[in-house]
Amino acid sequence: MISEAILDKLKLLAESAKYDVSCTSSGTVRRNQPGGLGNTVGGMGICHSFTEDGRCVSLLKIMLTNHCIYDCAYCINRRTNDIRRTTFAVSELVELTIEFYRRNYIEGLFLSSGVVRNPDYTMERMVRVVKDLRTIHRFNGYIHLKSIPGCSRELVNEGGLYADRMSVNLEIPSETNLKLLAPEKNYQTVFTPMRYIQQGMLQSLEDRRTFRHAPRFVPAGQSTQMIIGATPESDRDILRLSSALYQRPTMKRVYYSGYIPVNAGDSRLPALKQAPLVRENRLYQADWLMRFYEFRADEIADEHNPNLDLEIDPKLAWALRHPEAFPVDVQTAEYAMLLRVPGIGVKSAKLIVASRRFGRLTSAQLKKIGVVMKKAQYFITCREPAAPTVNEVTPEYVRRTLTEPKKRKMLQDRRQLSILFPD
Repeated sequence: MISEAILDKLKLLAESAKYDVSCTSSGTVRRNQPGGLGNTVGGMGICHSFTEDGRCVSLLKIMLTNHCIYDCAYCINRRTNDIRRTTFAVSELVELTIEFYRRNYIEGLFLSSGVVRNPDYTMERMVRVVKDLRTIHRFNGYIHLKSIPGCSRELVNEGGLYADRMSVNLEIPSETNLKLLAPEKNYQTVFTPMRYIQQGMLQSLEDRRTFRHAPRFVPAGQSTQMIIGATPESDRDILRLSSALYQRPTMKRVYYSGYIPVNAGDSRLPALKQAPLVRENRLYQADWLMRFYEFRADEIADEHNPNLDLEIDPKLAWALRHPEAFPVDVQTAEYAMLLRVPGIGVKSAKLIVASRRFGRLTSAQLKKIGVVMKKAQYFITCREPAAPTVNEVTPEYVRRTLTEPKKRKMLQDRRQLSILFPD
């Protein structure tokens, strides 16, 4: 039975943890064993995150404490904020996780924390939580452990033996602005534990090649998060930084969190009414292009276009800026070029390459494969009468044709809302 005191702490610390979006459970398999509890490969529950294969996975997303010695301008838990503070005991958080799992509320744990006393003190308590779950309760569910910037190598190495994924938040896309908004922090304290995690993972992979049962270290890789809109970096700056992070062999995801103005009256922060959600969405789309579509960061956002177009997706924006690359003949084009066609995804590009060996592809067949012909028709030829290509009708015409229906729908929705909810 969970006590009222623990439930009260849960309410406070779950609310404090909601601003961290780098929460995922993809890329790992930790199956249950006889006498164990939980696993990462089955079950249904509350949807909080998605695995790599698209399954919904429920996680207890919680902070160990919302006390913090830092005074970061963008954080609700900063030292100077007058909010209710509380801290879980290690045994309380372990008990809560197990009880929630037994009730089928969750399938795993996402654990972060404010920094109390010093980074090592906080990280040591977080490691004790995940260690007790694994060794005492034999919990085999998914665990994502936040690494505290500035903590020691020994604690990162110990935590990595029990966590499926670890992450260190970069927070602000440039060190200059990080120091402005979080004077006690710097990039060295962030990149050092990132390097510890990377070294541990690479060593673990090497050990497992030699010894089959060598301990696994952070098998789902590491991730990080950047706050978008709190500082004036362009999308080009952000994507170049993300691209550099993806060059690290163990970096699986970079998350983008639209800045939420939780602290009013700070002159260092912009006066926003709401988070820049459209920009956040465009950055995720651009991130997807870098990871799966073989785009470089400087192709998506260049010197002349440092910020992403908020009206259209980055792939379509690139195609309209480069009409000379089109139309593409789907019968002969290389896979890499097919990926650059708006409306053609990774799966449909592979199906095109596989299918065209057996005959000529028509627009009807492309549609069955999964190609979004509404977009793709302006950028491909398939040796049959089709719509005019982008070079025949101009990029401006294509843009207008593809965006005007959305604008009309938005206007209709606004009219309906004004009728239902008049001022």
